Amino acid sequence: MVELVDRELSAGKPKVLVVDDDWLNRDVLATYFVHMGAEVTTAIDGLKALEMATLDPPDLILMDMAMPRMDGIEACRYLKSHPATQFVPVVVVTAMESDEVRTRALAAGADDFITKPYSSSLLVTRARALIKIKHLNDALNRRTELLHKVLNRYVAEEVADAILTDPERLLQLGGENRQVTVLFADIRGFTQFTERQGAAEVVEVLNHVFAELTRVIFKHQGTFDKYLGDAIMAFYGAPMEQRDHPLRAVQTALEMQMVFQALLAARPALAGLGLGIGLHSGEAIVGNIGTEKVMDYTVIGDTVNLAKRLTEEAPAGDILLSEATFCQVQDIVDAELLGPRPIRGRLEPATVYLLRCGPPATPQNQL
Repeated sequence: MVELVDRELSAGKPKVLVVDDDWLNRDVLATYFVHMGAEVTTAIDGLKALEMATLDPPDLILMDMAMPRMDGIEACRYLKSHPATQFVPVVVVTAMESDEVRTRALAAGADDFITKPYSSSLLVTRARALIKIKHLNDALNRRTELLHKVLNRYVAEEVADAILTDPERLLQLGGENRQVTVLFADIRGFTQFTERQGAAEVVEVLNHVFAELTRVIFKHQGTFDKYLGDAIMAFYGAPMEQRDHPLRAVQTALEMQMVFQALLAARPALAGLGLGIGLHSGEAIVGNIGTEKVMDYTVIGDTVNLAKRLTEEAPAGDILLSEATFCQVQDIVDAELLGPRPIRGRLEPATVYLLRCGPPATPQNQL
């Protein structure tokens, strides 16, 4: 006897739902598919089928047309519009054989149409093919979900969606010029902290702090770049274009300081630590650097260098803005002009602002 599905496609029995108001038709189909190696459930009408299928989606639905309460056409339309069952194949098995009925069934989303009396070998062959496609689609969805979970470790959910929508552009080697705001946050006093604590405590503290700071980055739809010892780097404006990227970065910096202060208050052992933050906006090369097997989605250019240097200059608890960043948020935030300052590694001094206060820590304000 022919097996219903390839063994490698399913760890267990495929689930088949038979929907027919005639008990004899249900029993004949159910018995046949049980013999074919399926786990079969039955429903007497379309309404009951909807309830059962959305609660526990099967691998295949065999649907009659004329039924009380809800017919096969309407049931099929609902099944194909429901997120839980939209990819479940539906085979209409009916005594109605006119082209008009067939057209209506296929227009409602039916994947196949078989008229009674049917050939048993034809029915199982078509069912087998549809279940195989369903399992392949399920495997693809599981891999996509896994990839989405992996991407969410590095970028906000909206950014992950954008990457998966256009992977050929956003996951290939190379870069493009983009206007971005780069943020660095560095833990002050961490070297002295490591001298007083054991290695396990140091790692636990660093992981806890980074988890909270990274959460803030994602909240404001920033892109996590990397951890640099006891520092963290992020940028805004890529891969998704954000007109308000300087504002998002400022909001992130403000919330980071609040979160860090809450961490210090909750853990007295962290006394002596602080957070210095630097931001700079400008043009940078954004893209994947490395090889086809190992790549790093990052930003490169003078914009990154200046943001890092500003962070090095920022005392614990302070947020330093470059003039380029300040000019784009000056109508929203309050900042003190510190004036031109020499920057290590740069020939020209940079005009620096100390951020005093800002907008609410949400990305609702637009530039």
